[in-house]
Amino acid sequence: MRSTPPCNSPAASWASGYQCGMLWGGALAAGAQAYRHHGAGARAEVEALLASQKLVETFRARAKEINCAEITELEWKRPSGGQVVKFLARGGPIGCFRLAADYAQIAFDTINNALDEQQLSTPAQPVSCTALLAQKMGVSEMHVVMAAGLAGGIGLSGGACGVLGAAIWLRGINTLKNGGKVSFDLNASSEEMESFLASADYEFECASIVGRKFEDVADHAAYVREGGCAKIIEALATRG
Repeated sequence: MRSTPPCNSPAASWASGYQCGMLWGGALAAGAQAYRHHGAGARAEVEALLASQKLVETFRARAKEINCAEITELEWKRPSGGQVVKFLARGGPIGCFRLAADYAQIAFDTINNALDEQQLSTPAQPVSCTALLAQKMGVSEMHVVMAAGLAGGIGLSGGACGVLGAAIWLRGINTLKNGGKVSFDLNASSEEMESFLASADYEFECASIVGRKFEDVADHAAYVREGGCAKIIEALATRG
C-alpha cells in the first residue's frame, strides 16, 4: 500500500500517487453544479456525491485506472531521474494532456446526466464527511456542497481520504482570500497533514481507515451520523 497522499489533488502540496487530479477537480465541479441546481442542503450534497460516483466510473472506463501512480507508472513518493526520463520517452505527458482533453467533455456530460436523474430518497444530514468538515470550518454553503462529492475517497471509491483533500483545498481558498500564497512544494509538510496523520493512524485510504468501502450514499450518511471519522473531522476542522 502506498503511504502518500492524492496525486495532483487539493492535497497536492505534498508527495502524491493517489486519485488523478482530474477526478478531484471533476468532483468539485459536480458539487458546484449541484449547488446551482438545488442550492444548499442535503439534496444538493447527495446529487454531488452521486455525480462523483459516476465521474469515477467514467474516468476508470477511459483511463483504466483512477490513481496517478498507475496511470503514469511513476512512484511519486520517490521519483527517480530514470523514471522521469522513461515517462517522458514514452510520451507520458502527451498521454496525460490527451486524457485531460478527452475527460473534460466526458466529465461535463457525466455531471449533467447524473444531475438530471431522479433521486428516490435523500438521507438526513450530514450526508457526507467532507460536507460536515466544510460546515465546521465555516465556509460558504456553495463550498460545503462542492466538498460533498469528495466523501469516501471521491464518490465513495475508497481511495485517499476526501476529508484531508477537502481540508487542504479549503485552507488554500482561505489563504488566497486573506492575501497569502499557496505552496506547491510537494515535499512541504502542512498542519493539515500532521493533524490527519495523528488522527488516522497513518492511513491515507478511506477504505483502510474505515475498514470497508461504503455501499451507497445512505450507508455513508449513517456512518457519519453515528460519529464515524469524527476524530479526523474534528482534528482538521480545528486547523481551518
